[in-house]
Amino acid sequence: MKFGIQLPNFGPFSEVDRLLAMAQQAESAGWDGFFLWDHVNIHDRMADSMTVLAAIATVTSRIAIGPMITGPSRRRPWKLAREATTIDHLSKGRFVLGIGLGAEPRDFDNVGEVVAPKPRAQKMDEALAIMDALWQGETVTHHGAYFDVDDLHFEPRPVQSPRVPIWVAGLWPNKPPMRRAAKWDGAFPIGNGYTLSPDEWREIIAYVNQHRTDATAPYAFVHSGITPSDRDAALATVTAYAEAGVTWWLEDISPVRVGWTLGADWPEPWPVDEIVARIAAGPPKK
Repeated sequence: MKFGIQLPNFGPFSEVDRLLAMAQQAESAGWDGFFLWDHVNIHDRMADSMTVLAAIATVTSRIAIGPMITGPSRRRPWKLAREATTIDHLSKGRFVLGIGLGAEPRDFDNVGEVVAPKPRAQKMDEALAIMDALWQGETVTHHGAYFDVDDLHFEPRPVQSPRVPIWVAGLWPNKPPMRRAAKWDGAFPIGNGYTLSPDEWREIIAYVNQHRTDATAPYAFVHSGITPSDRDAALATVTAYAEAGVTWWLEDISPVRVGWTLGADWPEPWPVDEIVARIAAGPPKK
């Protein structure tokens, strides 16, 4: 199992210098990944995730990095593909693109984007198809319900082959997001109560594998959770998920740790010292 940090880049963590220092600290402490949220309108103070990730790529050398997650249905796919390719080159092949419909309505309705889930999903699938074709080096002509492209060809291609890895988020037990995840490179489900149990993960993994077309390709099963402060208890917690088949544990470094739920007012002040100390303590590896 690999271990990453999942961090909201707003509030006190909208300060770019602090984010760069935290990413370097995470790498030094033995974490395998450093992933930022990507939103438009949750908080007034917010750093742009893709810009910061580009900077993080230049001050780290080992950890995977990426947005976790961004919503392609509110992005131009050719622009997102260029951004991802550039950061993939800056990081020498460490970039991961986490995608999903997005669970925060303010990211869509306040800026005139498609809000209804079904058309948002259709728009996202269309965007992903365009991005994948560009990453494969194809000359893309596409006329769909949401995007029109004529004779578009991108160079350079990403460092990673056949493309930048795409991890697909979704709310379990909803099945369509996990069927979508099966088409790409990783599944990042969350539960209605936010966290998922190892038994739920066994069900998810079986479902995703049932719908994968290439079971031999590398694949990530990604869990977001909070480990206990006691190291032995933390090891026991992550071991249960590893035995269920989870391949990545993302430590949720956010106000969730103090009881926040999506859509609620952000608690102030944030426990910054506690969060920094958790990153410095490193992952619960044996």
